[in-house]
Amino acid sequence: MYPGFFARHLRLALRFAWHLHLAVCIEQSPHTTFSHRAMSYLFRNRSEASEQKPTSSEDQQRKIGEVRELLGNLSMEMPSFLSDGTIRRFLRTRNWCIEPAAKALKETAKWRRQFKPDKICWEDLACRENEVRRAYVPDYLDKNGRTVFVVMTSTKSLTSTKEHIKQLVYNLENMAISSEDAKDENVVWICDFRGWTLSSTPLSEARESVQIIQKHYPGLIEAAILCNPPKIFESFWKIVKHFIEPGLHERVKFVYSNNTYSQSIMADIFDLDKLESAFGGRNTAGLDITKYSERMRRQDQMRGVCQDATGTISAS
Repeated sequence: MYPGFFARHLRLALRFAWHLHLAVCIEQSPHTTFSHRAMSYLFRNRSEASEQKPTSSEDQQRKIGEVRELLGNLSMEMPSFLSDGTIRRFLRTRNWCIEPAAKALKETAKWRRQFKPDKICWEDLACRENEVRRAYVPDYLDKNGRTVFVVMTSTKSLTSTKEHIKQLVYNLENMAISSEDAKDENVVWICDFRGWTLSSTPLSEARESVQIIQKHYPGLIEAAILCNPPKIFESFWKIVKHFIEPGLHERVKFVYSNNTYSQSIMADIFDLDKLESAFGGRNTAGLDITKYSERMRRQDQMRGVCQDATGTISAS
């Protein structure tokens, strides 16, 4: 009696554990499309996001002031970087805790002294006519007024990982400035994975990119939409996702052009007349490099970064 009793319950327990494991695998698979709960990040508008904030505007400003006190002379050393918008982003990603936010800002200030992201110009980017087709900020916003960042993995790179990181930081710097007045995450990152192979994105480069975004540009990415990743991407994703913090990980979503629900999601987020055809939009014009170069040079001027006739880069 007792052996049979325990055997039956053991079988039931094992069966339950198997179904639980299967459910978790399905949830974590990159081939799982959007869930209604996960889509809340993409559908919420600015007023809805504001209502979810834990503090009033007055409390937020008070906390920003308290962070400035902990930063001491850094505010005078890096006034452009340590704006209210930047401090707000760091506070928001640390649950509005003053000391962790100040500590993270000090670490980023140290990184900025070494990397000098504020000194990078459009003219600085290697092979930019080709590389900009791989990663660029289009001249349209999503339907909620958020900045869009496009990455095309099918475009073969002609530069090194070091140059890829420089271009990423250049784009992040511009997007951070354009998001200065945003009260919430303000960038929707869309990436076309058709034609992607394991050699397209070295693991070390992916890890460094994620670390830079999380540590030095937190609170910027509202959602990262990965379009049409191939089956081989699963093994790569299983490694990369361990580098990603939970707050950012839950903003990574997968969509597929052959999935009706995915298509409706893209139509709800973007104006399809402006969205690139690679993502299901009707825009087949492609990127105009001349116009884009002019726009980036204007961005450099707005950031106070320019290049004189001798090729020397200076920042105001």
